[in-house]
Amino acid sequence: MTQRTRPPDKPLTDRIRPEHPPYGLADYERHGGFQGLRAALKMAPQDVTGLIKAAGLRGRGGAGFPTGVKWGLVPMGADAPKQKYIVANADEMEPGTFKDRLLLEGDPLQLIEGMIIGGYAIGASVGYIFLRAEYVLAAERLRAAIRECRARHLLGRDILGSGFDFELYLHTSAGRYICGEETALISSLEGKRAIPRAKPPFPTTAGLFGKPTVVNNVETLCNVPHIVHYGADWFRRLSRCGDGGTKIYGASGKLRRPGAWELPMGTTVREILEEHAGGLRAGLKLRGFLPGGASTDFLTAEHLDLPMDFDSVAKAGSRMGTGTMIVLDDQTDVIGMVRNLMTFFARESCGWCTPCRDGLPWGEKILAGLHTGRGQPEDLDVLRQLTRWLGPGRTFCAHAPGAMEPLQSALKHFRVDFERAANRGVPIAATALQESR
Repeated sequence: MTQRTRPPDKPLTDRIRPEHPPYGLADYERHGGFQGLRAALKMAPQDVTGLIKAAGLRGRGGAGFPTGVKWGLVPMGADAPKQKYIVANADEMEPGTFKDRLLLEGDPLQLIEGMIIGGYAIGASVGYIFLRAEYVLAAERLRAAIRECRARHLLGRDILGSGFDFELYLHTSAGRYICGEETALISSLEGKRAIPRAKPPFPTTAGLFGKPTVVNNVETLCNVPHIVHYGADWFRRLSRCGDGGTKIYGASGKLRRPGAWELPMGTTVREILEEHAGGLRAGLKLRGFLPGGASTDFLTAEHLDLPMDFDSVAKAGSRMGTGTMIVLDDQTDVIGMVRNLMTFFARESCGWCTPCRDGLPWGEKILAGLHTGRGQPEDLDVLRQLTRWLGPGRTFCAHAPGAMEPLQSALKHFRVDFERAANRGVPIAATALQESR
């Protein structure tokens, strides 16, 4: 029985206690756990999906697709396939992103409850947690939580006497960034090479083993129990914008207090960086930031009062992505930063399509030349062309277009750095030193 007298303002992190292990099942239930599941099992599956739609929950993995709409695309009824799947995308490999790790390590039962509810809503009897291999502590805590739920018959046959059967499995990935793309994840889960698939068909109709499958991000699924327990109106009131709920925002870079915080959806960049992250370290100034992980466009200091929500960030010329900012200060070499990201993306290409396989290493090579004093003026034209050749619609999936976002925006906002490196043919650090004398 829950001890809570009123809904929490920060539902996702309400039960997380820093420096302490996560709650076991008994304490989880005493603090409101599985009340959402109990409520869901008394509803018709389509009503659960309708509630998620009404709450305005958008996917927290980066794309921001409405969760209830995705669930509603799964075939239901007597003619629908009997076997369906729900998968938690816990392959958190986006550079600068660590929000799901907080949830997985701090409150694994919350994810499990969300997956059971999601499975019930779409008629799935099996779920998989696809976990980044490096998240060893998260895997340990998830396994313990799954064992405890099985022992208490919260997983398996006839959950809580409802007649609903649901089994859940933990799968650790082979460690590829491309597995964060849902169709590549499905291929990997099937034991195949992690290569994205052409769409349509979409996973909601033909996914894992050819059956209807929903893939949701960890943070997305963790919101589900609270929506069912406290209602759609409550969830919408948590937000400062049209999208419902809270968001786990993160910030890394040369900040006084880098980290992650659960805040109302639509909290401004300034509040996140100055109030929660403590601002930049002494003597540093903000030049720009990637608002949603490495594969988003740079924004600049003029965007400090921008609300961090999907639509506002898109209008500003970037993507909110995962909502975890990477901050660029005035003492950090922007070309070196972009080169570092390009090196990562080039190494992580699955190699399936030529533009991505060959274009990303080419871009990294050019950036390396600029960074180490071997650049040429024509390099800037080639980089600009690469951002078009590897842009949306020219590659098999969004990996290369995502890699182009920090590059194209750096060329736009920090053009002087690139021109100085190309025209003088010396490293940026050396140029700055000469100018200071």
